Amino acid sequence: MSTLSPCPIAGGNQLLASLSESEYREIAPDLFPAHLHRKAVVGERGKPATNVYFPCGGVLSVLAFMESGTAVKVGTIGKEGFFGIELLVGGDEWIETTVCQVEGPSLRMPVAAFRAAIAGDTPLRRVTQRYLLAYLSQVSQSVACNRLHNVEERFARWVLMTHDRVDGDEFFLTQDFIADMLGVHRPSVSLVAGAFQQAGFIKYSRGAMMILNREGLEEASCECYASNVAQFARLMAA
Repeated sequence: MSTLSPCPIAGGNQLLASLSESEYREIAPDLFPAHLHRKAVVGERGKPATNVYFPCGGVLSVLAFMESGTAVKVGTIGKEGFFGIELLVGGDEWIETTVCQVEGPSLRMPVAAFRAAIAGDTPLRRVTQRYLLAYLSQVSQSVACNRLHNVEERFARWVLMTHDRVDGDEFFLTQDFIADMLGVHRPSVSLVAGAFQQAGFIKYSRGAMMILNREGLEEASCECYASNVAQFARLMAA
């Protein structure tokens, strides 16, 4: 997924950029700029769907909450995809809670406009359905990863996935937020971040993350990262 690149139209979202210019122009009147701020809730489990989002630089995290309030990240959405897959299969409300992980620009489309744009065999329906398959593959891999791999491997994988979806090598993430994403306690994040910083993989201070050695992070990650990248490329190219 590191092959993601800026696009001249669609604000930087890769799904929209895969449409032809004429196809994009047809839906453009229903797309509105929306800057998503960190920790903003874009969809809450069980609540009615109101807007679909196409990230253009920010990153969203899909969280599964337990009764205790503990949350575990089960999916990541960035400029390679969109938020609103429930609508593709006739859903009217959000299955899980989705929050903004890294703030950034996005394009917002009202649910009614999105439903109209995917009614029938339309270009937007075809490309969002391909993304749905890729997203489900990511979620399946995350389940296995959370069960089988240690926190160091999962930390590296998660940082790489975030890096793929932002512009540049720097982004802001607090240790508390990382702990929530990984389903671990904050001291575990401090230990892993400190070890990775000492190894020269990252520079991390007060939430400011800088990638220094991406190759080192890829070696430290589990097999799930490379598998996700290959599977996503295959499904989106189908």
